[in-house]
Amino acid sequence: MDQKTASESGWRGSPEVWLETAYESLVESGVDSVRILPLAKKLNLSRTSFYWFFKDREELLSALVERWRTKNTGNLVKRTEAYAESIAEAVLNVFDCWVDREQFDSRFEFAIRSWALQSSEVALATQQADTIRIDALTRMFLRFGFEEMAADVRARTVYLTQIGYISMNTLEDLPARMARIPAYVETFTGKAPSISEMERFFSRHGYVPGS
Repeated sequence: MDQKTASESGWRGSPEVWLETAYESLVESGVDSVRILPLAKKLNLSRTSFYWFFKDREELLSALVERWRTKNTGNLVKRTEAYAESIAEAVLNVFDCWVDREQFDSRFEFAIRSWALQSSEVALATQQADTIRIDALTRMFLRFGFEEMAADVRARTVYLTQIGYISMNTLEDLPARMARIPAYVETFTGKAPSISEMERFFSRHGYVPGS
């Protein structure tokens, strides 16, 4: 069913459809673009259709923040807890987030952090997320025998480096990023990743060095 036919037949969309369109507007144009009438026009639906699923714009914005929290923070924490035989492999597990958008959406992260500059509530949400993420990374280092201060500092180095990439909107093609990863792992952990660890990392991202 195309959008025009859907609209004419009384189709109102769904919470997921409205939320996905709000997400697209947020990452493309910022939070000021996430408004009910423009979203309705994008979906070719009536403005009143929105209210079948959300009380108001604020509820939609809250749903966006929750979606970001679940995806980016939730997945990062899961990667810190993934099985690894060495700290180098554990950090490579976390690096999955920096390579795979399905694990961690950098555009979403940038949009949320930009939004936080004009919203104290979203700023608090990002601060809480930072704490949760750094704590998870710290626990990962502690699990491999690092002293508490060293674990904290290394966790912050891993995390703040990536947030710097995102905040600066750094563009880096995949071969360049992949070529730097072994050195990053050694910098962050003091241990060089093994050839087999790097091969497994490349394999799960479908990357062939030199291709």
